[in-house]
Amino acid sequence: MTKGFTDDEKKGLYKAIHSRRDVRSHFSSRLIDEEVLSRILNAGHHAPSVGFSQPWNFILIKDPLTKKKIKESFEVEKENSSRLIEEPKKSKYLSFKLEGILESPVNLCVTYDPSKFGPFVIGRSSIPEAGLYSVCCAIQNLWLAARTEDVGVGWVSILSNDVLREVLDLPNHIVPVAYLCLGYVDEFAPKPDLETAGWLRRLALKDVIYFERWDDKENPSWENIQEIIKTNLDYA
Repeated sequence: MTKGFTDDEKKGLYKAIHSRRDVRSHFSSRLIDEEVLSRILNAGHHAPSVGFSQPWNFILIKDPLTKKKIKESFEVEKENSSRLIEEPKKSKYLSFKLEGILESPVNLCVTYDPSKFGPFVIGRSSIPEAGLYSVCCAIQNLWLAARTEDVGVGWVSILSNDVLREVLDLPNHIVPVAYLCLGYVDEFAPKPDLETAGWLRRLALKDVIYFERWDDKENPSWENIQEIIKTNLDYA
């Protein structure tokens, strides 16, 4: 394996990062080739993990009955969450297409198993949540890999974990972290759907970076990068 990346390889990586989207609709009925799906899952499996614990598991789902049960949970939870919003935002929220459970050919539940390799995991004693963070790294890995394969991914977070446990027969110690919808799409939107819809905007990079300590935006030792960040670098 070469030590470095060519300019084209770097561009490919950044293209995947900047053009990755949370896909909720427009899934094609085209099935995902099993070799492609295996590559995507393998990318997830090669994520970094605290203490090399590899605490993830991937549950592949295509059974229509299972999907239907998960979709029913989504509808219940979406209605419940809408009660937290006042009009007119409530109606706008309810109008959004926020999942593709039935439309996507593959559903994928990514779980966290804190028991892998025993109770002691290097690096997890001080920050127990590091195991969950590791699973999130696996999700991002497979998401970026899917984007390079032109496979769309949508994370359905409006779900009941209790329903997931029941429907997928999860053991009590297994934590469902993400329920994903995977499938080919005709195109990837130039911007996230919620940004396009005017729900929220992407913050400028300069608005999310501090130097040395919280809320310090001006520090002489970081002068050069401060000037670069102020140009409000955009994403592709």
